[in-house]
Amino acid sequence: MPLHQIHETPAPVARRFALFDLGFRPFYWLAAVFAALSIPLWALQFSGLLPHAYLAGLLWHAHEMVFGFVLAVIVGFLFTAGRNWSNQPTPTGTTLAALALLWIAGRMLVLTPFAGAAALVNVAFPLAAAVSLAIPFLRSGNRRNYFFIVLLGLMALASGFVHLSQMGSTGLPPWAGIQVALDVVLFILCVMGGRVIPMFTNNGIPGATARRHALLEKLALGSVLALLACDALQLKGATVSTVAYVAFGAHLLRWLLWQPWRTRCVALVWVLHLAYLWVPLHLLLRALAALGMVTPSMATHALSVGAIGGLIIGMMTRTAKGHTARPLRADRFDTTCYVLVAVAALSRVGLPLMDAEQTVNAVLVSAVFWSAGFGLFAIRYWPVLSRPRLDGRAG
Repeated sequence: MPLHQIHETPAPVARRFALFDLGFRPFYWLAAVFAALSIPLWALQFSGLLPHAYLAGLLWHAHEMVFGFVLAVIVGFLFTAGRNWSNQPTPTGTTLAALALLWIAGRMLVLTPFAGAAALVNVAFPLAAAVSLAIPFLRSGNRRNYFFIVLLGLMALASGFVHLSQMGSTGLPPWAGIQVALDVVLFILCVMGGRVIPMFTNNGIPGATARRHALLEKLALGSVLALLACDALQLKGATVSTVAYVAFGAHLLRWLLWQPWRTRCVALVWVLHLAYLWVPLHLLLRALAALGMVTPSMATHALSVGAIGGLIIGMMTRTAKGHTARPLRADRFDTTCYVLVAVAALSRVGLPLMDAEQTVNAVLVSAVFWSAGFGLFAIRYWPVLSRPRLDGRAG
C-alpha cells in the first residue's frame, strides 16, 4: 500500500464507555427511560387498574413529568449547548455522573415518606445545574444566555414551593408551583424554538425562507412571561383568558412565518414544526379553560404531551446525532419515535375533547404510544449515547 494511503486511513474510534463525556448523554437516556416507564404506571393508576399505594397519585405524576423528565432534558441540552455558546467546559466525567445521581435520588425520594429529603434533593438539582451553567457563562461573558441561569433558579423555587405546600407550610395548593414550572418550561421552549426551528428549516429545506419578525418575537415571548406572571399571582378568569388569547395569536403567526408546509419531506424538521403547533393550541385551550369552556387538563396535556414531548423527541434525536458526528438524517426508527409521540398527544387531547367519557381510554392509549416512542429512543440511542463520537473528538 502506498505511504500516502496509509496516512489517509482514519484511526478506529475507541470503544470506551462515553456516557459522561457531555451533558446530553446521560440525561437524554435517563429521561427517555423514565418517560417510558413512569407514564404507563400512572395510566394504570388513573384507570383504577393499579392502586395508589406506592406512587402518590396525580401530584407525583405532574411533579415528576416537570421536575424529572422535562428538567433532565433541559439540563442535558443546556450543558451541551452551553459549551458551544461559551467555548468553556461544562460538567463531564465524575461531576456529570454526580449530577445524574442527584437527579436519580430525586426520583426515588419522592416515592418515600422522607418529604424533607425529597424536597432538598429536588431543589438542589436545578440549583446545581444553574451553578454549573453559570460558571462557563460568567467566564466567557455570555450575557445573551444568562437568563437560562435565572430560569433554572425559578424551577428550583417552583419545586420547593410544591414540596412546602404538600407539607402544609404554605397557604396555596402545590399545583400553583406545577403551573409556574410549566410556564417556565413553555418560555424555554419558545425561546429555543424561535432560535433553532427557522434556522433548521432554512438549512434543511431547499428554497425555504423561514423568518422572524422582531415585534412579533417580543409579543410572543412577552405574552408567555405575562401568563407566567398571572399564574404566579394566582390570577384567574378573564385576565388569564385575555393574555392567553394574545399569546395564541402571536405564536400561531410566528409558526406560520416559519413555513411549516415546506417541511413535510424532511422528518428531522417537520417533527419540530408539528410539535410547535401544539404551543398555540395549548394557549388557545388555556384561554378557553380560564373561561370554564374546557377542562384545564386539556391545556396542560396539549403543552406537556404535544409541545414538550414532540420538541423533546425531535431535539434529542437531532442533537444526539449532531454531537456524536452522525449524519443529520432521520432514519425509520427516528421517524417511528416521532409518529408514536405525536399520536400520544393527539390521543390524550383529542379524544377527551370529542367525548369526555373517553378520558380513561385516552390516557391508556396515549400512555402506550408515549411509552413506545421514548422506549424505542432509549433502546436505539443507548449505543449512540454510551460510545465516543464517530470522529474521535471529545464530547
